[in-house]
Amino acid sequence: MFRALSLLLLSTALFAGVYDPKASAKNDIQNAVEKAKLEGKHVLLQVGGNWCPWCLKLEGVFSKNKEINKILTDHYVYILVNTSKENKNNDVLASLDYPQRFGFPVLVILDAAGKRIHTQNTVYLEEGKGYNIERVADFLKAWSPAALDPEKYK
Repeated sequence: MFRALSLLLLSTALFAGVYDPKASAKNDIQNAVEKAKLEGKHVLLQVGGNWCPWCLKLEGVFSKNKEINKILTDHYVYILVNTSKENKNNDVLASLDYPQRFGFPVLVILDAAGKRIHTQNTVYLEEGKGYNIERVADFLKAWSPAALDPEKYK
């Protein structure tokens, strides 16, 4: 009995999703923009869903790879935007200029005022059956607030 219960709990944990279909993407984005403004960061939206294996892999890179997580937390307020049968978030995706045209996952960067400054097709960050850590790091650095500071280029 104990073994069966342990197996059930383990399988539930392994397949639990990171995206919340019940979350209000609009509110989450507004809160992230407010936080980014206070902290001098950009907002990084990862659009996808629990149904998407590549979405879960990318979230794993962001949350578990120490180098990537440091770059992410130093320069971005990171949130997941769900799109699924339960909640497509069509209004939010429309306000972001339809990032789903690139497939999933797709990354959208907003500045601290909430203006979309970049949409990234993540296929260019892939390698084999996962993500190329160097490409992900380069992408995050290239779109950081410091990289886009006009004073840097005078």
